[in-house]
Amino acid sequence: MKSDRHQLLLSIHDVGPRFEAEVDRHADRFAAAGAGHRFAMLVVPNHWGKAPLAGSAFGTHLRQWASLGVEMFVHGWFHRDEARHRGPLDRFRARQMTAGEGEFLGLDASEAARRMADGRKLIEDIIGGPVAGFIAPAWLYGDGARVALAQSGFRIAEDHMRVWSPATGAVLARGPVVTWASRSKARVLSSLLAARVLRRALRPAPVVRLAVHPGDIHVGAVVRSIDKTLAELMISHHPAHYTDLLKGAA
Repeated sequence: MKSDRHQLLLSIHDVGPRFEAEVDRHADRFAAAGAGHRFAMLVVPNHWGKAPLAGSAFGTHLRQWASLGVEMFVHGWFHRDEARHRGPLDRFRARQMTAGEGEFLGLDASEAARRMADGRKLIEDIIGGPVAGFIAPAWLYGDGARVALAQSGFRIAEDHMRVWSPATGAVLARGPVVTWASRSKARVLSSLLAARVLRRALRPAPVVRLAVHPGDIHVGAVVRSIDKTLAELMISHHPAHYTDLLKGAA
């Protein structure tokens, strides 16, 4: 039976002018599944330096979504990792866990703080209200990003395995994100298998997160897996906002 405590947190990543059509399609699929506007958009101010949000017509669309109740998160600035990683672990994470998109993995605290603040101001000016929080591209945070985030004033952050309060460090939810990878056949197959396992294994969890990316919409098998996963999770979990987690932590 569905419990009032069982929450489903849905998110669309890489939101911006570059992927307007894909974002629209994901939002429509969430609504058709019964989520309404209870989901989050992770907004990139200037994806790879080629799709600036400032001054774009997409900003009007973003403000409309926000007014309907869609949560907005700052999702980096460029979403592109241009740092030189010294440690073997960070080099592995930058190379294997993302296609050069772990922007905040190698930044020092000063630069990370600047991009966080600039992204926040830009997005809040566009939507006319506060963002819900900050989520690093590819869910990857380096030491500098973690220091900057703790001092940023953002209410919520997340990585692959948890959602937390940057100000206090309090963990608001635990568990892996159900997500998909579409940039190679091998990654598609592995993510399809992972989704199949997780949508069953996570049913007892009080909070489940499901995240989609623009590229997902172009792979039929991934779209079908997203729809099936969402339908199954909606049986046991209520679509909710990330900020609802703060009510339980108060």
